[in-house]
Formats: sequence, structure tokens, C-alpha cells
Amino acid sequence: MYSFGEVVDKFLMNGVRVRRAAWVEGVFIFLVKGSTFNVNRAPLLGHYPAGTQITYHPHIDMCLQTGEICVWGINQEDVLESDWETYITEDKVE
Repeated sequence: MYSFGEVVDKFLMNGVRVRRAAWVEGVFIFLVKGSTFNVNRAPLLGHYPAGTQITYHPHIDMCLQTGEICVWGINQEDVLESDWETYITEDKVE
């Protein structure tokens, strides 16, 4: 088990999924690295003209138990706990 600071340095920054042991099975977080791309599909086409260059800043997303992805809203409890662990599954694409 690790602290949140340890999982950021050792795992998230290196593309490894992590989770708290207290979370339900299937829930984990991962780093989405920043990128620059040209808008070519929804939902951004609803907000910007096609071809507009967008800079996407790095952030942490969460995979929910349903498999849906959302931006992770970090809270104090998660930051202060030390029950963090890696979350490796057979479907993880390296």
C-alpha cells in the first residue's frame, strides 16, 4: 500500500492505473497526458469549428464500475489515505 504522493510519482506518471483499496472493484484512476490536436468530431465540433487546434492539459480520469470515464474530483480523504495500490488487469493495453 502507498500514499497518494507515492502513487503519483511511482505509478500515475508512468502510465500505471491506481486505486484505493476501499473503492469498489473495477474503479481506478489514471493519468491522461496532455496533447494538441485539431477538432474533427463531436463533442468538440459543437463548440469549435472543424480544424481548430486544441491543447488538452494533463489531468486524472476515473474509470467507474460501469466502465464509464469521468474527470476525477480529488478529495482530502483520498489524498490523506495510505491504502493506494496499483490496478493491473488483463485488458490493460501498454
